[in-house]
Amino acid sequence: MLEHVTGMSATIGGAGARLAAAPAKPAGGAALDQILIASGAAAALTAALLVLGWGHRSGRITVLARAADLATRGPGRGTPGWAALPIPVAMVSLMVALLGMYWDISLHISHGRDEGPLANIAHYPILVGLFGIFTAGVLAVVLPRGERPGAASLRITRDWHAPAGGVLLAGCGFYALLGFPLDDVWHRIFGQDVTLWGPTHLMLIGGAGLSLVAMMVLEREGRRACGDTGQPPGWLRYARRCMHAGGLLIGLSVFQAEYDFGVPQFRLVHQPLLIALAAGCALVAARLWAGRGGAVFAVLFYMVVRGGVSVLVGGVIGELWAAVPLYFAEALCVEIAALVLARRPLALGAVSGVLIGTAGFGAEYAYGQVAFRLPWTPDIVAEGMAMAVAERCRGRRVRGAAGRGAARQVVAAGGGARAVRGGDPRGGGGGRQRPGRLGPAGPHGHRHPHRRPRRRRAPHRRGPRRVLPADAVDGPAWVTVTGWQGQGLHVDRLVKVREGVYRTSGPMPLHGEWKTLVRVHDGRTLAGVPVYLPDDPAIGAKELPAPPRFTRDLQGERTILQRELKTDVPGWLWAACSAVVLLCTLALVLSLGWGVARIARRLPDRPGPAAGRDGERAGAGA
Repeated sequence: MLEHVTGMSATIGGAGARLAAAPAKPAGGAALDQILIASGAAAALTAALLVLGWGHRSGRITVLARAADLATRGPGRGTPGWAALPIPVAMVSLMVALLGMYWDISLHISHGRDEGPLANIAHYPILVGLFGIFTAGVLAVVLPRGERPGAASLRITRDWHAPAGGVLLAGCGFYALLGFPLDDVWHRIFGQDVTLWGPTHLMLIGGAGLSLVAMMVLEREGRRACGDTGQPPGWLRYARRCMHAGGLLIGLSVFQAEYDFGVPQFRLVHQPLLIALAAGCALVAARLWAGRGGAVFAVLFYMVVRGGVSVLVGGVIGELWAAVPLYFAEALCVEIAALVLARRPLALGAVSGVLIGTAGFGAEYAYGQVAFRLPWTPDIVAEGMAMAVAERCRGRRVRGAAGRGAARQVVAAGGGARAVRGGDPRGGGGGRQRPGRLGPAGPHGHRHPHRRPRRRRAPHRRGPRRVLPADAVDGPAWVTVTGWQGQGLHVDRLVKVREGVYRTSGPMPLHGEWKTLVRVHDGRTLAGVPVYLPDDPAIGAKELPAPPRFTRDLQGERTILQRELKTDVPGWLWAACSAVVLLCTLALVLSLGWGVARIARRLPDRPGPAAGRDGERAGAGA
């Protein structure tokens, strides 16, 4: 059984009138006029890019040649123009897209759906950034004139060869941009999937993040094309490689964004797994490619950029703050392992993975107790460490009502209400009733669970509210009351008083456009009880109020958090569309793997002064 602990008013005066006056938020695809505007703008930009490239190839337009020559005198020293210009363009574009992505995620968490793709200001930096990545790849392809850019280049026409890194970079940008129209199609078919891990959302993130691999390939091609006499200073080459590896760490860390904001829709144990994967891939590559200290400097670059984005979104723009995993302990683990194994890349990767999954896990666990909105809990230690090391582990058995979802859950939302016990999923009989009491409305329609009108006799006589039966969960990862998409985010981790008894630490919203629910994560089960849901005409959903007394079932929380999803779509259609996205993703990953293998085979790296005796050896294998 479940007694309401949040204590709020379900309605406030004038809320209905304000909601009626608010602009409609479509739950399917975008309006036709916005599709036409976006398509027209994309076509115009693409046409301008093609004209610029054709003009450069024909010699009629010299602006690209001048820009490339200027880039070779700056940070791109030691690389030809076809690498010196596209790489900084791609890096700046990635930072712009990263800002837009975290801004957009914050807006959707706090405000819900938008009125359309062009009505969301955060979409513009995303589009500009992703188109910039695509533009950088195109520049690398069209800039070489009258030369073959290295032994690994690709032949396009009889006298036109393009660097492999440029082709891969353009492919990453195109793949990410393709996610936008496919995302609209996805919403039209399946409704809004309000999660970062939607298939088309992963295309946007994956294309941007993996573009760093293409940039690394392009940097190698450009440096080798200059020969031994035209090499850049050792410190500059070292800095560029650390920045590239740090950028890869940033790209791989975006997949954790739901955890950064504190509203994950997936098991908590996946967070340490994602952190370990990002650290294992990016930091080992940094150490192998850049040399001594490469992993630490990559993390420093990551902290500057990723931390700066959090400050801009949360501090300057005024949206939600996102936590920033540290990765410093993981970098030290890699550096320590490399002291012995730098010349054995595979062994270094394996040992670093074990250290990251143990010592790194422990450091992030301690840091997360202060930094994460949902800190890691002891129940994930064994499985989380095993997953971080082996990337998979069988989960423990879920016990009680939360695991089976069979017990009726009672939420008492008014003073003096009494919660009636439902059937025990293990065959138990009835039980005693237990009272619940809530306080008067506070500012903005919030109500505190322990505030009540003053009485002369025992104003705080009643104890904490019974939230869950004692056998419902076994060391849960979280028991929270979460309110979101009501112009803010409120996550209240319930405080355990004794077995089965929890209390809130503050008031929670039950009005307006807020969506409020009790969330229980135990073992492999993610369950919830809706407390208040607003009226949503776009999906035909009526308001789910919080009256003085009501009884509701514990259910899978996805049906509450993603109530915009359509439930009448055939399963085979979902599988077919997901397979299309999977095939596109596999094509991108295999292409990047082919590009790295081509570079390793045709342009094997040589030890240099920047990396020392143990550095750069794995530049081809990293």
